[in-house]
Amino acid sequence: MSNNFFISLFDFFLPRFCPGCKQKLSVEEKYICDVCISSISLAANSLIKIEFERKFSEKKLISGFTTPFIFEKDKELQHIIHSIKYSNKFAIGKRLGEMIAEIRGNEIKTWNINLIVPVPLHHLKKVNRGYNQAFYIAKGLSKCLNIPVSQSILERVKFTQTQTALTLTERQENVGDAFKVKKIKPVEGKNILIIDDVITTGATVSACAKVLKEVGANKLYACSTAVAE
Repeated sequence: MSNNFFISLFDFFLPRFCPGCKQKLSVEEKYICDVCISSISLAANSLIKIEFERKFSEKKLISGFTTPFIFEKDKELQHIIHSIKYSNKFAIGKRLGEMIAEIRGNEIKTWNINLIVPVPLHHLKKVNRGYNQAFYIAKGLSKCLNIPVSQSILERVKFTQTQTALTLTERQENVGDAFKVKKIKPVEGKNILIIDDVITTGATVSACAKVLKEVGANKLYACSTAVAE
């Protein structure tokens, strides 16, 4: 019997719904419906270049940045990401990682990445949420590109308030000294890709990059599911 038969049978008893639009998924659709995927705005190369200059060029910590999508408030992608963070839909995180690989994988391969490191959650948030959404996005990307991923490299040692309503300066202060490197040897001389769900100002990723650079990382790159302009 085909996999579609078992998926159909499963869907009969426990229907699957798209986190973007809440509509029932078809047998062929994997976690996110085709309509929602086609509705998410793609990030053009020109926009990514502009956002790299705006968010990362001044500090000279991040050597390259990429993302497949543009984050738009109250649209499909926000609903999808919220379902990962707050509704225990971690498999959707893996799917987003796969989509990053499908759209931006060739670019990432040119960076010769040795290790993928997700932005860590503070342990209190992780206990409350149960898992780190950035880790599952990183796992999906890791599987597609055959690059190892580790969530034991970085630790968030400072409990930070949500960044949503903060200015750039406030965000930088909020995440200042928020991270430390737990394992130095796997970092030394390596090209590392830092993964976050959405990059807004780049302050969090830059704070991660700073401590990784201090212990001997070679080149640091940034990637996210989406970029907020």
